[in-house]
Amino acid sequence: MAETPKDQTDEKAKKSLKYSILDGFFYSMMVGFGESFLGAFAVFLKATNGQIGLIGSLPQALGSLSQLLSRRVMRLLNSRKKIVLFGALISALMYIPITLAFFLGKASVPLLLLFVCVYWISTTIIGPAWSSWMGDIVNKNERGTYFGRRNKIAGFATFFSFIAAGYLLQQFGGSEIHQYIGYVIIFAIAMASRILSFISLSLQYEPAYHDDPDAYFSFIDFIKKAPFNNYGMFVLYSAFMNFGVFISTAFFTAYILRDIRFSYLEYTLIQAAAILMKNLSMPIWGKAMDRFGARKVLTLAGFTMPLVPILCTLSRSFWYLVGVQLYSGLVWAAFDLAIFTFVFDVTTPQKRASCVAYFNVLNGAAMLAGALIGGFILAHLPEGALGSKFLVLFLIGGILRYMSSLIFLPKIREVRTVEPIPYHVLFFNVLTTIPSTSGIVFNFAQGLEKLPQLPVRMVKEISDITNELTAEIRARAAERRERRKARHEKQQRKK
Repeated sequence: MAETPKDQTDEKAKKSLKYSILDGFFYSMMVGFGESFLGAFAVFLKATNGQIGLIGSLPQALGSLSQLLSRRVMRLLNSRKKIVLFGALISALMYIPITLAFFLGKASVPLLLLFVCVYWISTTIIGPAWSSWMGDIVNKNERGTYFGRRNKIAGFATFFSFIAAGYLLQQFGGSEIHQYIGYVIIFAIAMASRILSFISLSLQYEPAYHDDPDAYFSFIDFIKKAPFNNYGMFVLYSAFMNFGVFISTAFFTAYILRDIRFSYLEYTLIQAAAILMKNLSMPIWGKAMDRFGARKVLTLAGFTMPLVPILCTLSRSFWYLVGVQLYSGLVWAAFDLAIFTFVFDVTTPQKRASCVAYFNVLNGAAMLAGALIGGFILAHLPEGALGSKFLVLFLIGGILRYMSSLIFLPKIREVRTVEPIPYHVLFFNVLTTIPSTSGIVFNFAQGLEKLPQLPVRMVKEISDITNELTAEIRARAAERRERRKARHEKQQRKK
């Protein structure tokens, strides 16, 4: 029986979901080798605490503001794929000037800030287009499961690349030039990874994009109506939460490397603990969301995640901070996945690009405001407050996060029909066992036992998808050769 157009479309979508996993894998390698060490690179270049706060927030804020242009660009190009590919390529190439900032003398930190801003704008402006694109490909009833699996693979790529990058930097310790060579190597790997991500994206199928003028609403209209609708309250909650987060988070790298004076390896292991737990727990939270709803998981995370910065004030012990980061990875996995999934649940395909853009604009502005106010507080606190000025920021950040959840979460409602479950039962079930899944406690223990095998398994899965991708590239190249040959023969016959 011949394939129908629907069968062909479904097959294209199925392949695209695999290529998207490959894109996520290579993109995450870029994050692990490159983006995660931009703050450390600023410390290496002797940036002040204020400059470190700006590098950790201003680029993301400008990137978020750039999303106001995303829908116009999509309408102009009549394509989401083109804008995504352009942004991916620019973000890859920006690692060249970022690396060369070392040679720019007194201007190195200001120009690093400029280069990182361009990097984040090119990375972030594609967000609404990518979200709209993926929203048309992924089945709405399997989003939690699919993105949980994709994020798990991507997360482990971040984890192993982050560990590898930290190890490389540790090996290149010593003189300034040796440390710089370490950064050159990890940033070069980051650029190559993003280029491979670009290739994966180029092979994905893009369903037809139909811009509906009636679905358009301005940013001002969105702000006016935000307090009176479900999505608006959700966006306001996320923005206020990120304000509380970035008051302290923007300075965590400086606290670890400059205040406690941990080594690159210790810094890497502390951060890697959160990444590891986040990725072990992400698939379980995804399945829990499919059953019990994103709002339920978001609320649970909204009252467990704010504890993280408060816990950081209790001890400077390396192993204690590793334990805090394990807890952080657990609750941030729930929060991030719930935020990501809820956006898809509550928006229509026609309005999704605009909704995602406005979401990111407000969140970017909140991140910048949080980091600037955090930097102001840090600059005006007396030395020795709580043993370290950074700890005051952590306490303020934790309190503001709790206030955000108390004010906004009761006003957000679930939009899907889901199974009811008490919060304490959900948390216990996720930690121990959920029907059809393994609990996080078991999953974590099993993950640690199989940790040495994870790179092999992950590489095998990525290798299988890569082989499909290579075959697809060859097939397309063969088609182009055949078309050129046919055109040449046609021209010869005319002669």
